[in-house]
Amino acid sequence: MPAGGGGPVPRTLALSAVFMVMTFVVLALYGVFAASVRTRLLDRPRVVDRLRRTFALSFLAPGDKLAVTER
Repeated sequence: MPAGGGGPVPRTLALSAVFMVMTFVVLALYGVFAASVRTRLLDRPRVVDRLRRTFALSFLAPGDKLAVTER
């Protein structure tokens, strides 16, 4: 801490505020990007169908494993 800096509490609060602003900006940009990708994907029925099938298949393997597992 530099001499005459006013103590650790104001500096900690300032750093916390910077972190909160940076986090907000990153998450806001992520939200804008995700919304644009969502719009582009939902406009393509073939892509939506493939995503649904892939998602369904991703649950099929663990479900099969649970079905054949013995206690």
